[in-house]
Amino acid sequence: MIKMNLTQRIWFSFIAIILMVGLLIGIIYPISLKSTLTEETYRIIEQEQARSMNPSGEHLVPPSSDLEFLERREAERSVGNVFLRDQYGILEGDQVPNDVLREMVQNAQNQEDDRRGRYELTYNEATLFYTVFKVYHPDGEIFHISFMWDTYRDQMVNRLWSRLFYIMLLAGLLSLIPAFWLKHYLKQPLTSLGNHFEQIAKRNWKEPFHWEGDDDFEKLSDQFEQMRQNLIRYDRAQKTFIQHASHELKTPIMVVKSYAQSVKDGILPRENIPSNMDVILEEANRMEKRVKDMLYYTKLDTLKETTMDKEFFPFGSIAYQLEERFRMQREDVKITVTGEQVDIYGDKEQLQVLLENLVENALRYANSIIEMSAEEKKDQTILSVLNDGDPIPEKEMEHLFTPFRKGNKGQFGLGLAIVKGISELHKGYPKVNNTEEGVCFKIILPKQQKKK
Repeated sequence: MIKMNLTQRIWFSFIAIILMVGLLIGIIYPISLKSTLTEETYRIIEQEQARSMNPSGEHLVPPSSDLEFLERREAERSVGNVFLRDQYGILEGDQVPNDVLREMVQNAQNQEDDRRGRYELTYNEATLFYTVFKVYHPDGEIFHISFMWDTYRDQMVNRLWSRLFYIMLLAGLLSLIPAFWLKHYLKQPLTSLGNHFEQIAKRNWKEPFHWEGDDDFEKLSDQFEQMRQNLIRYDRAQKTFIQHASHELKTPIMVVKSYAQSVKDGILPRENIPSNMDVILEEANRMEKRVKDMLYYTKLDTLKETTMDKEFFPFGSIAYQLEERFRMQREDVKITVTGEQVDIYGDKEQLQVLLENLVENALRYANSIIEMSAEEKKDQTILSVLNDGDPIPEKEMEHLFTPFRKGNKGQFGLGLAIVKGISELHKGYPKVNNTEEGVCFKIILPKQQKKK
């Protein structure tokens, strides 16, 4: 395939369009004109033939407009007549060349029907049109041949061809003007956009981009600017994630390292070694939990592009597992489950992680009660986790589900961000309210009907 730049493509497109249009006009229009002129010539011949056979016939008189037209044409082209008898040859009529007469006689004798036959021949670069009409006479059949020498049609078509050639040549040259303009019009915004793309490829997306002018290019520039803003946010989020992750892992690593070094150097008494090992294990568990949260949070983006294993399952199948797992962490907090028979549609593993993060968050703030519940409404399934802790300040409400956003007892700040991500994967959304009983986190999911 031939490689062309933008300018060459524009020129080629304009010239190709003009050539196609010119080709269609150059073929169809001359053929149509030639057919029309031929039909007109035969009409004049047949009209004159009918008039010569019956000069007084009123039915032969055309309308006034046609009559005026025929009179003008007859002044330019005259119609001749030849009468032939079937066996005796020519009886009378205007003179025609012998070669032409022989062809006329042959066509007349071969004409089987009684209708007028139309014929055309070329003689010495001139075109002759003639019609043959069979007339019955007591002495035998007589053929009335009317003819007209006509070079008008061929001259008209040839003249048209030459003029069309010059017109298309001129149109092709003039088309370069809008081609140059279009090339200049397209090159500026595309060049500017290409330069900005090159800067983004180098991870330099600080310079904004906006193009004023054509609506389409303005829309394209707005889309590019939106992409640039998303890249900036994504880059900022990546850096923030790394900074927070490094900070959160740094503290337990330092604790583990310092305790291990103390044990190794024998600084601590031997009777304190078991408690020191407990501290090391606790910090290791904290690191493990944080690493798991980070891995799961980064995994949420890939889950958007994969097909989830969704199914119907009762709420109690995951709620009671979590109740059994967490009830020993705080014996002063009672965990209850309601709505265990409510069917939920979704990825069971992901929704279990969602509920687990909500319960872990509630354990940090609850005074004595945590309630897990599920209920159905018209087109929604609502999962709730309520704790009777202190209400959340209004200024912190809108930031609760932001990654690394901590509350007054927050740890790491990824749990609620994971809750939000899983909710959105299931076409739902999270919600939090301060109630009289305490703080209630709700997950609103679209309800699905079981297939019968």
